Amino acid sequence: MSKKVLVVDDEPGIRNAIAYALKREGYDTDTAADGEEALEKVESFAPSVLVLDVMMPKMDGYEVCRRLENRNGIGIILLTVKNDMIDKIVGLELGADDYMTKPFEIREVLARVKALMRRVEKSTVVAEPSESTVDDSDRDDLIELGALRIRISHRTAELDGELLELTPKEFDLLTLLVSRPSRVFTRDDLLDRVWSMDYIGGTRTVDIHVQRLRKKLGEDHQSMLQTVYGVGYKAISS
Repeated sequence: MSKKVLVVDDEPGIRNAIAYALKREGYDTDTAADGEEALEKVESFAPSVLVLDVMMPKMDGYEVCRRLENRNGIGIILLTVKNDMIDKIVGLELGADDYMTKPFEIREVLARVKALMRRVEKSTVVAEPSESTVDDSDRDDLIELGALRIRISHRTAELDGELLELTPKEFDLLTLLVSRPSRVFTRDDLLDRVWSMDYIGGTRTVDIHVQRLRKKLGEDHQSMLQTVYGVGYKAISS
């Protein structure tokens, strides 16, 4: 898998400094100066990770996230001058994977990109084989709960026969919950297992991702993910 990173920031000094550091670390790197150019580069450059400034002319980073809502296999790190938790939550709700507040150390950017790149590589979706190619040896790879079918090695999830468009962490979170029906996972446990110890965000991001999963499951099946108040979440057959 090519380690491509697109750096988007309207400040040339920041944009070029991050890109230069990433190139020195061996990443294939491109840049964009605003949100509109970023969307064009996503199509032409096909990055695995997007380092995206929030406050930009023409189109801000939040709108870029909205336009990439159904992206497959692109990790997003938001850059913002704001230190308001509401702004960070908005970014996470729009599908960002991580965020950094300016000013920051370039070394921290590199560490965040490296950690997110590992998760993206792990989460790359492979095409689902046809039913005729599935033999008994594949059955341990299959998780079923009600109308939901998850094939772990191919990282695909189907609901009522329709493929769900999930981000890497949405897939990991759903798989963990569904793999142990009725087991209650605390928010801290989910954060540790899905985001791993290299994630600096708080447990609020777990709530946000469960909300997004429920939306994608739809009205008929969103009750599959149950809130255990004061504790965390569990999956049941809807």
